[in-house]
Amino acid sequence: MGLLTVSGSPHIHGGLSVKKLMWGVVIAMVPAMLASFYYFGLGAIKVTLVAVLSSVIFEYVITKFIMKEKPNLMDGSAVITGILLAFNVPSNLPIWIIIIGSLVAIGVAKMSFGGLGKNPFNPALVGRVFLLISFPVQMTSWPVVDKIFPMGLDAVTGPTPLAVVKEGIGNGEKMTDIMNQIPDYTQLFLGQSGGSLGEVSALLLLLGGIYMLYRKIITWHIPLSFLAAVVIFSGIFWLYDPNTYVDPIFHLVTGGMMLGVFFMATDMVTSPMTPKGQLVFGAGVGILTIIIRVWGAYPEGVSFAILLMNAVVPHLNNIFKPERFGEEVSHG
Repeated sequence: MGLLTVSGSPHIHGGLSVKKLMWGVVIAMVPAMLASFYYFGLGAIKVTLVAVLSSVIFEYVITKFIMKEKPNLMDGSAVITGILLAFNVPSNLPIWIIIIGSLVAIGVAKMSFGGLGKNPFNPALVGRVFLLISFPVQMTSWPVVDKIFPMGLDAVTGPTPLAVVKEGIGNGEKMTDIMNQIPDYTQLFLGQSGGSLGEVSALLLLLGGIYMLYRKIITWHIPLSFLAAVVIFSGIFWLYDPNTYVDPIFHLVTGGMMLGVFFMATDMVTSPMTPKGQLVFGAGVGILTIIIRVWGAYPEGVSFAILLMNAVVPHLNNIFKPERFGEEVSHG
């Protein structure tokens, strides 16, 4: 009797391959990437190139010289990690800090677990959270979009809309006064606000998500439950006290919300296998995001929420097990 060996996820069937899926995600991120180049100039280009190149190099070196395996850089996974890491940091971040983030993302969060398909946590988010905790000043110095100089060489820094709201509420200001200090919702939706590279355009991230849904790179379960949980949970508090809590639309168009909804929470390796599990996972991420944004120490909560729910994925896979092949199902 032969031994059946099951490789790590993602398990692909049909006409798609891991390579096609990964590069499909890269294509979906290109519009938002170009928007970050437009708004933040050379700083965004530098951050992206350094993050991608260092991620690819670290994966190659670790795979070839430490794991003693044949590197497979063309699958696109290291490129995605690099882009997502760049999307989660400011455009003025020093090169050496970006390289450290790539090392943590690839070397610690991914390759230490065996490489593609075996990591329990999203590598780019692990790198981002590590940098946020280790270098809080550099990671929270955000270039302001409407005040950047040509090509973003000497960008003026300022707080993000989420930080303005967090600080204003902490100072006891009324929500109407706070909202006058930040761009309107149309500007936020288009990307005219300070923040990390992946926060500049909710519109283009949404279009990228729609593209991935159309190409069946991701399914609707996590994005829909994530967004629904954010709207319902934040809406309850806003309806209860609109002078203390911000409305759901603000949560949707600010920070890393759309980046998390479509590109990070949906990571096929670190999200549940079954549709029911994905619905619970997405709802959990949405609720935790609002809890952290409203009551946490940090203005943003998407990264922490996704990583926390990544830890729950094995339990969700165990609770919502798929039907076994050939198993008879009782319909009552």
